[in-house]
Amino acid sequence: MNSRLLLVLAGLLGAAGVAAAAAASHVPGGAMLASGAELLLVHAAALLGLAALAERRRERGRLVLVLIGIVMAIGAGLFAGDMAARVFHGQGLFPYAAPTGGSSLIGAWIVLALASAVGSIRAE
Repeated sequence: MNSRLLLVLAGLLGAAGVAAAAAASHVPGGAMLASGAELLLVHAAALLGLAALAERRRERGRLVLVLIGIVMAIGAGLFAGDMAARVFHGQGLFPYAAPTGGSSLIGAWIVLALASAVGSIRAE
């Protein structure tokens, strides 16, 4: 897997985060939307870091980092998408979308920590 995918996902999350932050100041329920925007922007930056790390790793380490990034992007999208759907449509994306997204993010961060601890993504 190519780390370029992480850069694409980072750009998409970052753009969505800025758009959500801007919209949050103009709509009722903007605090919920602002929370989603913040989560998107933080994880866009995290994906940039993962992409930079992945470029310096061999095949196996790169794969682990790219997969972690994909799970983070999906999790952030689900969480923030559910917040946006609630604000703009009065209901979430689907039952448990936000908790699924949040749990995915927590899991991705834990896998990153564990992979680092056991040396799966050590410096090479």
